[in-house]
Amino acid sequence: MKYVILGALSLSVLAACGPANESNKETDKAVADIQDSAFNPNYRDYLKTLSSDEFEGRAPASAGGEKTVSFIENNFREWGLKPYDQENDSYRQPVPLVKLMPYKVSSLSFDGESAPESMKYRTEMMAWTPRVVDEVKVENSDVVFVGYGIVAPEYDWNDYEGLDVEGKTVVMLVNDPGYATGDPELFNGNAMTYYGRWTYKFEEAARQGAEAAFVVHETGPAGYGWGVVAGGSPVRFDLKRENKNMDRSAIEGWITEESANSLFATVGKDLEQMRELALSGEFKPQPLNIEASLTVQNKFEYLDTNNVIGYIEGSKYPEEHVIYMAHHDHLGTDPVREDDPIYNGAQDNASGTAALMAMAEQFAKDPQPERSIVFAAVGAEESGLLGSDWYASHPMLPLGKAVGGINMDVMNVYGPMKDMVVVGYGNSSMEDYLKRYVKAQDRYVAPEPTPEVGSFYRSDHFNLAKRGVPMLYAKGGNDHVEKGREWTEEQRAIFNRDAYHKPADEFDENWDLRGVQQDMSVFYSIGNELANSREWPQWAPGNEFEAARKATEDMRK
Repeated sequence: MKYVILGALSLSVLAACGPANESNKETDKAVADIQDSAFNPNYRDYLKTLSSDEFEGRAPASAGGEKTVSFIENNFREWGLKPYDQENDSYRQPVPLVKLMPYKVSSLSFDGESAPESMKYRTEMMAWTPRVVDEVKVENSDVVFVGYGIVAPEYDWNDYEGLDVEGKTVVMLVNDPGYATGDPELFNGNAMTYYGRWTYKFEEAARQGAEAAFVVHETGPAGYGWGVVAGGSPVRFDLKRENKNMDRSAIEGWITEESANSLFATVGKDLEQMRELALSGEFKPQPLNIEASLTVQNKFEYLDTNNVIGYIEGSKYPEEHVIYMAHHDHLGTDPVREDDPIYNGAQDNASGTAALMAMAEQFAKDPQPERSIVFAAVGAEESGLLGSDWYASHPMLPLGKAVGGINMDVMNVYGPMKDMVVVGYGNSSMEDYLKRYVKAQDRYVAPEPTPEVGSFYRSDHFNLAKRGVPMLYAKGGNDHVEKGREWTEEQRAIFNRDAYHKPADEFDENWDLRGVQQDMSVFYSIGNELANSREWPQWAPGNEFEAARKATEDMRK
């Protein structure tokens, strides 16, 4: 089989990482043995096509987005994958979206004996409504500090305990207690958990009945500055839902550190003192003795995009399945930019979509696996992981019978690496399979360098993970076989500074695709093994997604 051949090639390659007494000549030859077409010679063409100007940045519900969907669908059909919608012979899973456009947001004003000054929109606070309505008003809502806004039974943590927040405005800290203390025994230490994500905090506030919810922004624990929160477009996307998101809080938003200090001064404290209180073992929600008011006026429109899903049916266990996932969308075009209006999204994420296609093409040539293999090119990731959220809520096969999955988002275009980095290191036994195949290439697995920013919760696999499916999110590392770690880190820094979510993220003929071929071989080998075994990967004990997996345990007996 092809992956075995590549494994042999990789073993010879990584003689480059072997004993120091090997000659440079032997090392150079070993590295040269890795071909940039080794796993799938068509990968480069897929990457180049998807990131071309013709595809206009692949925005959802655009002409370029339609070209993208058609391109993937036509190839899936050519390779003989079974379609998502067999009745209509279609690989498309429609994803209904709503575009929310707040056009008038008032200041956040307060009433009470020690009420602070009103907070100005964008400079001191950022607010929006997730509800699909023309206007929302929060009037004279009691303000309560709820610590980190977390309810986590597995960590014996409940910031809302004993509190009824129906109709109230809650204020909470960003990230989670593990990050704040650095204590490896508290949550997941410095590595952010799901409970540290601002998206979770808004979800929990809504479950608790809060009318409005604000997260205190701090650059360190948030992982980005205030400009990221308030500097971009206020337009938001969501899935079209029958209830028009009326189960969400009327207002969601952020406040600056300075704004938080002015709020906490109403009870004679500052942000640092409130943080200490939140981290104490005896925290109770703190009323701030003031009332908040805010109005948001909204426009909205409904749009449609598509996931593209094909699969190879298992010969023995067709409902049991391995999932490969990548998002096919990007940011489209900006007509205001005269120099280069197209956000081509070559690395993010034409590179991952091309890998998904390369994977599907290879599996389609192989003998039929015992379990099914699903290839999901999902849309609207840049709009908030919406395509994967829709798929996770409307899966083609029962998620309780999903063996595990691999997400491919921003692949390695810088050449062969000695390492492979796992985002969300230590989360599940999917890493055991990864380590074995990476070791077969004389490489090693490394944890992500910045776990505190919560990258595991910012890509599409997350929507499957929180429903219990063990998901692996790994990518080519930083320890370049020929040029070393410093060179690679410099290349990644240049990309983040100059090209990430910018028009400069374009295909480069000079990219060294030997590394992505290595990584695709590893991903293929993991999926191939799982699709022809009776094994069921599991979440690590105590992981926040373990309970969701255990809830479907009867489906896997």
